[in-house]
Amino acid sequence: MSKLQAMRGTRDILPDEVVYWQTIEATAREILTRAAYREIRTPIFEQTELFERGIGEATDVVGKEMYTFVDRGDRSTTLRPEGTAGVVRAYIEQNLFATGGVQRLWYAGPMFRYERPQAGRQRQFHQIGLELLGTDDPRADVEAIAIATDLLKTLGLKNLHLALNSVGRGEDRERYRQALVEYLMPYKGDLDEDSRDRLTRNPMRILDSKDKRTQEIAQNAPSILDYLGDESKRHFDRVCDLLSQLGIAYELNPCLVRGLDYYTHTAFEIQSDDLGAQATVCGGGRYDGLVEQLGGKPTSAIGWAVGLERLILLLQKLDRKLTSSIDFYLISRGDRAESQALLLSQQLRQAGLTVELDLSGSAFGKQFKRADRSGAVACLVLGDAEAENGTVNLKWLKTGEQETWQQSELLAQVETLKPKIESASVKS
Repeated sequence: MSKLQAMRGTRDILPDEVVYWQTIEATAREILTRAAYREIRTPIFEQTELFERGIGEATDVVGKEMYTFVDRGDRSTTLRPEGTAGVVRAYIEQNLFATGGVQRLWYAGPMFRYERPQAGRQRQFHQIGLELLGTDDPRADVEAIAIATDLLKTLGLKNLHLALNSVGRGEDRERYRQALVEYLMPYKGDLDEDSRDRLTRNPMRILDSKDKRTQEIAQNAPSILDYLGDESKRHFDRVCDLLSQLGIAYELNPCLVRGLDYYTHTAFEIQSDDLGAQATVCGGGRYDGLVEQLGGKPTSAIGWAVGLERLILLLQKLDRKLTSSIDFYLISRGDRAESQALLLSQQLRQAGLTVELDLSGSAFGKQFKRADRSGAVACLVLGDAEAENGTVNLKWLKTGEQETWQQSELLAQVETLKPKIESASVKS
């Protein structure tokens, strides 16, 4: 019988790594909640048509990367390759616009794309995303970028760069496409295979090619910023001005077009120098036509997504060691002591402490070794004598200091002990 393994492009997230995920998710939740964003949870699979209409059939995501299948009801179904289309579908279907004003939403969860697995990129990957729907005010663009910047900096990331561009409105892009194709046609034979295919289907995506020769050709291509109409220019100039007012530095990158068809006006990426070729940590932009394209009323919107695998890779590379914290490791030996230890562990947990109870029943020496390896702040010890007297021995594992407490007194003094536990945890 063959050995069962996780499928290619998926991976198990083990407990030692999960603490990174929990830290990122908790930080994101706190920052987004402070900015009045509310969490939304949409299905992992949707009708295939949603992504074909929303993302664009000419994109690589729809053309090459989606996990699509026919379900038992003979419906074409797709595992979501990104989060925005599902959120917009929910916005329309659930009448979230009915209250008026803007909707500030965020989401977290797995996405699926059939790509070649590599560091920081899996076929099942995870994102945290923000969507701000209901306004075309440039301040919304800057609010979204500022929140993403706050999140990454709060997590301790440095060497971050904001790359900024405008892809304008539909008529701006059409003028630009024509100029871009005219420029690229003489180089058709020098373009990589994917870019030659995009030349007629989606020429702007050629600017995002990772092929070295194609990148060289694209460097001298016309800039989309020269083809923006007056309204698009005003919007983009205001975004740039507001970013400067907030002290958020940016670099203009006319080759930044993002990979999905729904983008309009502002497009941006936050990149890190510490990730090598996979430099983008967060990407997003404005998508003013998507709600109407999916059957809703004309609605302006902007959003972004952060890839968690890539972000965790960066935190680990920067030596941001995160570990789960255990307050007490509780060891015991003997029937009566083990029963009391079980009760005491539950009482301490209910009082708000993190307690690991040793269930091995092995000799004290072996249990003490496990306590040292656990990373706990202190060890609680219950033997026959302690069980008889209703006491418990407490050993601070960093200093070796020992104390004896009445079990009832320990429970009564939990709030007094918490600052000492927290202080010992920080020092360790």
